[in-house]
Amino acid sequence: MRTFISLELPEEIRKEIIQIQKKIPEFSGKKTEPENLHLTLKFLGEISEQEVEKIKARLREIKLKKFQAEISELGVFNPNFVKIIWLKINGCDELQKIIDNKLENLFPKEKRFMSHLTIARVKKINDKDKFISKLKNIKIKNLKFPVSSFFLKKSTLTSEKPVYETIEEFNLI
Repeated sequence: MRTFISLELPEEIRKEIIQIQKKIPEFSGKKTEPENLHLTLKFLGEISEQEVEKIKARLREIKLKKFQAEISELGVFNPNFVKIIWLKINGCDELQKIIDNKLENLFPKEKRFMSHLTIARVKKINDKDKFISKLKNIKIKNLKFPVSSFFLKKSTLTSEKPVYETIEEFNLI
């Protein structure tokens, strides 16, 4: 099964993100569905049922205190080749490093973790410079939210959209 570890967003934050998505200039592509908005802490890829059990056991060992995360910035990875529009999330690096360390002999550590939330996937833009300029003019207020758990999720790719199912929720202390 195709799996990843993620943070879920409170409903009020999802609603704010939908408002931000509505301000994105016109493009060919797709905005992330509200129910699929999440922060991927670690992508695990295709794994077996036996590996799921090992992963769950290790993730249950994590004893991190609940914390605040904050959405602070709208951007793209490469303005010359726009494919992903994201929101930067601050405050999650410690949890991501702990997860990486817990799973280090099962999966390679992340080389460059950038805590981001994909809000749109771009296929084509007619005027890239104009698009980037309009994107930079979108003002977002800092959105803070509590993080009290993280999730091991299963991802099923369908022709319409990915479908995510929770395998297990892991509560922070």
